[in-house]
Parts: sequence; C-alpha cells; structure tokens
Amino acid sequence: MPVATDSPPSVSVSDDATVVDDSAQEGEADEDLEAQSEDLEEEEEVDMDVEPIEQIVDSVDEDIEMDWYILKVQSNREESIREGLQRRVSVAGFDRFFGEIIVPTEDVAEFKNGKKRIVKRKLYPGYIVVHMSINDDTWFLVRETPGIGDFTGSAGRPSPMLQHEVERVVQASMPEEDGGEPMKTVIPFNVGDRVRIKEGTFENFEGDVDDVDEANGRMTVMINIFGRSTPVELEHWQTEAV
Repeated sequence: MPVATDSPPSVSVSDDATVVDDSAQEGEADEDLEAQSEDLEEEEEVDMDVEPIEQIVDSVDEDIEMDWYILKVQSNREESIREGLQRRVSVAGFDRFFGEIIVPTEDVAEFKNGKKRIVKRKLYPGYIVVHMSINDDTWFLVRETPGIGDFTGSAGRPSPMLQHEVERVVQASMPEEDGGEPMKTVIPFNVGDRVRIKEGTFENFEGDVDDVDEANGRMTVMINIFGRSTPVELEHWQTEAV
C-alpha cells in the first residue's frame, strides 16, 4: 500500500514583500537626500562667514594714508607734466596710492583792448601738487617722470604741505559762488611803477603806484598837487606806463 507523502508546501513571493523592499529603498534614498541637504546647508553657512574679495581689497586700501606734496617741475609745462604723471600712475597700477594731481590756479579778470575776459593764472609757476602715499615704488615713479625735478623738503626728504597751504590751493580753485575767493583782476603794474593818468579829473598827471588792489581792480597813485604828494584811487585801465 503506497505511503502517502506530504508535498512540500509551495513558497510564493507575495506582493507585500515587494512593497517592503521598495519602501526600504525609498527610505535609504530619503536619507541620502537629507544628508546631501545638510552638507549644502553647512557649505552655505561657511560661505556666509567669508568676506567678498571686494570688501577685503577695500579694507586694505582704507589703511593707505595720503598727504599733499609739492613737486618742482619745468616751467610752462605744468599741465603736460601733470598729465604724464597721471598716465604713468595708471600704467603702473598705483591708482590706490594716488589721489588728485593738480596745477594750482585761480580765475582772474583780465582787460585787453578794452574787453574783459576770465583767464586762469598759476598760483605757483613751476610747481604742481599731488595727493599721494609715499613709499619706495611711488617715490621712484614720481622722480622718474620726465619734467619733474624733485619733491620740496629738507635733507632730501619730501615734506607734506601744511593744512593752511592745502586749504589755500583748494579754495583758490573753487568758484566764488561755491565758497572760493573773490575773483581778482590782473593789474599790469606793481608798487613803485611810474604811470600816467589817461582820463578823468587828473588826466595827464604822472605819479607812482602806491598800492595795488587786485580784488577790486583798483590801484592808488601818488600824484603831485600844489606841491604836495596826494593819493588818488583809480581803475587800473585809467592809467598807462610812462
């Protein structure tokens, strides 16, 4: 009689097992994303603590101290020498060590052929002034610029301008309406010059210039009236050289 044997139970993979495996994989993926996200947040926090390069450069430039210096240059070439120095500064990349480079001038009124015109008059012919920081490189660059003689100073050391000298240069270059000095009039006479009066009550009288007032365009001439030396105030164009 045949012996009945139990068939081994069949094993089937249910859908639930597949779902479990998929869930596990998704869980691992989520953990990876969270870890990457945390890494990115840490990098952002680190980046926030680093100053931009521009700010670092600016902070270095803020430490550069500048003063005004006077340079002896060739006369009648002040403007072209100023432009040449500016070009050399730009080419060398030393802009951060230099500020303004100027030829000190002032506006004055001038009369020619009976007509008034405004012209610029040099305050210090043969000199220019520069706002700069002195170091070995900038000193050498300035000294090697064609047309420049040397810095003004004693014992071969450049001496910065005094504060009242700087204010004088700055104020003279400003228009009168912006706080500058009143415009002066060019008077072609000096104290002691002999002149003749061309018109007015004392026409044809001769005398010596006693005072020159460029701010008002007038001058005082000492003439002889009845044997006495008498001061007469005149417009400068009312006289001529003897």
